[in-house]
Amino acid sequence: MRAQLRAIARATPWFMAALGAARELGLASWCIGAGAVRNMVWDALHDRQTPSALPDIDVVYFDAADLAPAREAALQGRLAALLPGPAWEVCNQAAVHLWFERCFGHAVAPLRSLDEAVASWPEYATAVGLTLHADGRLDVIAPHGLDDLFGMVVRRNPVRASVATYRQRLAQKRYAERWPLVTIVE
Repeated sequence: MRAQLRAIARATPWFMAALGAARELGLASWCIGAGAVRNMVWDALHDRQTPSALPDIDVVYFDAADLAPAREAALQGRLAALLPGPAWEVCNQAAVHLWFERCFGHAVAPLRSLDEAVASWPEYATAVGLTLHADGRLDVIAPHGLDDLFGMVVRRNPVRASVATYRQRLAQKRYAERWPLVTIVE
């Protein structure tokens, strides 16, 4: 499935352009993940020629040495200059513990790596990221595997997402309405 994911990514011009822009940031540990990957794959599995609406492209990185929100904002500005058009969301996963409780109502421990961060994302199907290296190699981060992504299954990841948060996401994202072949696990 990793080879299939890489092939879909390479065949998706908007995604490869986004990866190329993110690579220009020069971050040591980064990926584009979550909804951008999910939408890309589910659109391909539904044979859609036009990409589904995406509120933003999530570029995540891990840098425990610089937790300043100003750096995230500066990187987001650079992405907007490199590839205007899509909305960008940039987040240092090493800093999540500093704001998570304020946004989601419960504290979390600091993350130790980008892989651990991706493993904590709300659904297994969206806990996937891709990185484009200078030599053109595509790395896949998929701590829970790719079965749910390619099986088009939405299942709560209990690591961080409460049942209430998961239900709210189901209502907000309208997965089954947007991709009729999707299976929702309540």
